[in-house]
Amino acid sequence: QVQLVESGGGLVQAGGSLRLSCAASGRTFSTYPMGWFRQAPGKEREFVAAISWSGGSTYNVDSVKGRFTISRDSPKNTVYLQMNSLKPEDTAVYYCARSSRSTIPTRPSRYDFDYWGQGTQVTVSS
Repeated sequence: QVQLVESGGGLVQAGGSLRLSCAASGRTFSTYPMGWFRQAPGKEREFVAAISWSGGSTYNVDSVKGRFTISRDSPKNTVYLQMNSLKPEDTAVYYCARSSRSTIPTRPSRYDFDYWGQGTQVTVSS
């Protein structure tokens, strides 16, 4: 069983930064890719970023490239999402998830991930 707990969300002004953390429990954390998704009110949950089990490969959705960085600290069983230059359209609940695949999927979707955290709210004011 894998449990994921996100933290670090909050209210920030446009142009500001936040770092989200995802603490994982379970012995299989370090052997699977991890990802971040977000869901805005009235919208579907969308993929944001993913990182390989080794941390050597990452993949970001185009809308956050150059602004968001995903990383992982396997000894600490933690995944991070550093978010810079935040925009009001980044406002959403952000979810951490563990992939059910051995490598980052070519076009990651929520169906490639099997364990999810409860989410953390990020609100960016204009």
